[in-house]
Amino acid sequence: MKKLIGALGILTMAGLMAACGPDMKSINASTSKAEASATRADAAANNAEAAVAQADAADKKAEDGATAAEAAVAKANDSVARLEAGFATSVTK
Repeated sequence: MKKLIGALGILTMAGLMAACGPDMKSINASTSKAEASATRADAAANNAEAAVAQADAADKKAEDGATAAEAAVAKANDSVARLEAGFATSVTK
């Protein structure tokens, strides 16, 4: 992503230089704009990578919670089965 942004910035600067010819003021202004855009794009890419890392952490936490919930359900079902077995035994005596 960063390489693509850098390549686009270089292409933009090269195109601007070719289009502007010897007008250095325009070239410098365009270069500054392209660099600012590349900086903003780089910051956006970094923010996106951070968001992905946060999403991965949230996904793991959710999976751990689901696993714990499944274990709790299994434990509760086991307890109910034991209670039912104990009740059935006491009723038949």
